[in-house]
Amino acid sequence: MTKSLETIIKPMSRSEFLDHYLHNKPVITHGLLDDLSELTALPFLTSLDSLLEAWPTFVTAYMEGIADEGNSAKVTTTQARELFSKGSGLCFDDANNFCEILDQWPDAIRKDLGLSALTYSRSLIYATKAGEGTDPHFDQNINFVIQISGTKKWWVAPNTHVENPLSRHTIGLEMDPELASYSNNGMPDTFPTGGVEFTLKPGSMLFVPRGSWHKTEALSDAVSLNFTFTAPSWLDLLTTAMRGRLAQSPDWRETANFVSDEKMQSQAIEKFEILLAELSHDVQGWRATDILGATEGE
Repeated sequence: MTKSLETIIKPMSRSEFLDHYLHNKPVITHGLLDDLSELTALPFLTSLDSLLEAWPTFVTAYMEGIADEGNSAKVTTTQARELFSKGSGLCFDDANNFCEILDQWPDAIRKDLGLSALTYSRSLIYATKAGEGTDPHFDQNINFVIQISGTKKWWVAPNTHVENPLSRHTIGLEMDPELASYSNNGMPDTFPTGGVEFTLKPGSMLFVPRGSWHKTEALSDAVSLNFTFTAPSWLDLLTTAMRGRLAQSPDWRETANFVSDEKMQSQAIEKFEILLAELSHDVQGWRATDILGATEGE
């Protein structure tokens, strides 16, 4: 079986998909059970019971109230089983750490998308009780959802509140301070208008663009497998390469002394101004290929 982007977006072509991807438009495909048999046939994905019996570590369970990872706790598999019976959603984090196939798939898709080697790629497994779901939120990651069992509805809406967020946000929870610093229009109190409804059945795949608002509801007990990619921004690539370059200088590695000392802060400012002046001169010779060479390899 070919592990690739093309396999999970059939019958859409790569160029068609990239048009949606670059314009933050969701994509849904159906009937992939045969194409994804390597995944759907994994023994621990045959049922939630099988998954709980095979899972080697803690499970993330949504707590009472807002159904979201921001309102969750790490629990044992025994506790997870009981909580699920009462309606809690479950997330099995980083399943790629325990299954080689679930490590190979996101790695292949990352390369097909041309994402940076610094991308945090992983596999997540979600279990949702019938009638339950997740509250409205957006993520900073790129997400491919493969429905393994059950039927689940998704609503996906464009994010007109903040462009290219660097962190996630859930309606009803406090906003991340950095996110708040560039979210000038604030956040909505309810799910935004303009959303599209999608119904996922076993063998369906939904691409959820980075930053898109979404919420879910399971029509029956449902299990889904998500390939998520937290890819670096240009900001991340620059700061990573810059740190690597500046770390070669003993002056930049020096302890930042006196920066909070009112009497001696002037010395700190003078020292810092000298370093910044040197950096300003040095950066004029930097090229994109040099930075990518530092982050992606030669």
